[in-house]
Amino acid sequence: MKVLRYIVLLLALVIYAGGCSTSVMRDLHRTGLVTDDYRYGDLYRLSNLPQFRAAPPPCPKPQFPARLPDHLYVIGDSFLEPARIDSRDFPTEHYAYTHWERPRTVQLHPNRRNVLILESVERHFREHFGQVVNQIRVVSDSTRVQPEKVAEVRWPQRIREAEELISAPGIEERLETLLFGNDLFLWLKEQKARFNQHWFDRVNPKVTVTPNGQHVLYGLDTDSTLIHSSFSPVTDAEVARLVDSVNATAERYKRLGFDEVYLSIIPNKTSILAPELGRYNHLIERVQQHPALRVPVIDVYTPYQTSRQPVYQVGDSHWTCEGKAIWLQEAAKIFRPAS
Repeated sequence: MKVLRYIVLLLALVIYAGGCSTSVMRDLHRTGLVTDDYRYGDLYRLSNLPQFRAAPPPCPKPQFPARLPDHLYVIGDSFLEPARIDSRDFPTEHYAYTHWERPRTVQLHPNRRNVLILESVERHFREHFGQVVNQIRVVSDSTRVQPEKVAEVRWPQRIREAEELISAPGIEERLETLLFGNDLFLWLKEQKARFNQHWFDRVNPKVTVTPNGQHVLYGLDTDSTLIHSSFSPVTDAEVARLVDSVNATAERYKRLGFDEVYLSIIPNKTSILAPELGRYNHLIERVQQHPALRVPVIDVYTPYQTSRQPVYQVGDSHWTCEGKAIWLQEAAKIFRPAS
């Protein structure tokens, strides 16, 4: 009986720690103790509609005859996270990824061609470039970066921080993953979602199913009242301000030592597969074709429009292997050796 109590206590502690901490949750995923509830796609995870359940296949890695002595740095979002893109995808000697939400410090190699790609999915472009980007801090010697002084934390503050942690966004989501992320509970969720769609024409408000039922889309992309939407109005004045911010960001990083800076805007799934659902604002084209833009572009909007292969996963807002290959093909043009 005592052993059972300890087991229950241990499980409760694991669930509590996983719910409160994203890093603990990642460790639980790596050890296999918790199944990845994104394994069938982020849009399937939100909708639980069985017709959009599909595990993405592994994508082949490009083969390069030789590595170029270039150093590539990327500021990007979930499209370029390590699970989707890594150093093996580029013909470069060095590759470093920085997430928009996790700034980092880097030291550039003085005898290498240092290249920076500013990548943003369309839905977050207006947020990311609403100001000059400062996600990468460049230093001359990263070994001499002084750690920030940590102030003494008193118990009342510790209690407030613990309360904020427990009520932080995402804790309910992580707890649900821990408790109900296995295939049995997914099947039950599917039956509920199927019933609601069939009898009441209702789906999770965070997603949108196209009228023909062929695609599930991210609700942020389709709600025209949100800044993230493909159908949110964007004035010419705002486009000009965004272009100025991109230019200023590129100039800043060139002053800090980067040789070249490129811009890459990944289209919303809605913008490619269902622009007829609203009045598309054509944000990507208006930015990329703006006469004041001085930053070269890695354009995938154009080839995505004409691709005969699906470029987005069935149950996910991210690209397929074909969509990824198109982006890598366009990005690789940066690294062609000078003739």
